[in-house]
Amino acid sequence: MALYIGVMSGTSLDGLDIALVELAPAIKLVATHYIPMPASLRAELLELCSSGPDEIARSAIAQQNWVTLAAQGVRTLLNEQQLKPQDITAIGSHGQTIRHEPARGFTVQIGNPALLSELTGISIVSDFRSRDVAAGGQGAPLVPAFHEALFEERTGKRAVLNVGGFSNLSLIEPGKPVTGFDCGPGNVLLDAWIHQQKGEHFDRDGQWAASGNVEPTLLKTLLGDPFFVTTGPKSTGREVFNLPWLARHLSHLPTFTPENVQATLLELSAVTIVDALRQAQSDTEELLVCGGGAHNQALMTRLADLLPQTRVSSTAVYGVDPDWVEAMAFAWLAHCCLHGIPGNRPSVTGARGLRVLGAIYPA
Repeated sequence: MALYIGVMSGTSLDGLDIALVELAPAIKLVATHYIPMPASLRAELLELCSSGPDEIARSAIAQQNWVTLAAQGVRTLLNEQQLKPQDITAIGSHGQTIRHEPARGFTVQIGNPALLSELTGISIVSDFRSRDVAAGGQGAPLVPAFHEALFEERTGKRAVLNVGGFSNLSLIEPGKPVTGFDCGPGNVLLDAWIHQQKGEHFDRDGQWAASGNVEPTLLKTLLGDPFFVTTGPKSTGREVFNLPWLARHLSHLPTFTPENVQATLLELSAVTIVDALRQAQSDTEELLVCGGGAHNQALMTRLADLLPQTRVSSTAVYGVDPDWVEAMAFAWLAHCCLHGIPGNRPSVTGARGLRVLGAIYPA
């Protein structure tokens, strides 16, 4: 039995997902632990997503705080499972993305793996994206290879949709290399808008969006962003889609209501996902959704409406909890790194070839 831990902190910044995963003889989620992101740390990480004063020192302190939180979560999970650090082969730590600009040749995830190893007594594998970017790739999305490992034995054409802060697709067809790419905003604009307007961190079940009506003029202008007309490999982040981006589009509207903006942002997420899927794999038989978006009933309903010929459900139908797929993926990527197995897919990221991803910090 090979036990790994995956630690994932996504663009939504809601908290840290910590997953205990068994990777041999088969991939199995053993146990989980979730830690909400403290408000002060969340605010600091958000600020670090754009340039600011003394950002080198601030990012160093922020990652120390992030690692302290992660280590506490790992220790709690081990105690709950009556495990010792030596029972764990390695921790795959994604860290927290604060910049992602592959067009300029870099991506930055903070997470001080050396400190995380010191605090947990476990070997750490981290910095999964840099090698792919160095090889000319986008460095994202990285989960399609794991989605392929999870679902490749199924028959027919299927897609796995991860909806976190941003949405990305993995297209899986028997006998062909997995492909995938970022579609655009998932929850990032929905979360930012409801927080600005109502002080809430997310729109539970998409209820606020469902209470409004889509503004066709706003939707048309949002869909005019150049990102949506490019084809994969492609990835994106907060550098492109953020509240100032939305504000520029809203400035052209004479009037609007906040709930209608939320409804339009949900439609933006749904339409860009569906358009991307149709262009890349028009006859998809099944769409499996994971990530926080799987719990947004308004989004799930809209996806099903827009894809009447495709079965739309969460990954739970195959016994894979949608909340933990990404954390599981980084446990799997740690295993790949330790065993010299390439973790990227050039058909997804556009890298010049297969590469072993990650840097190892022994315990």
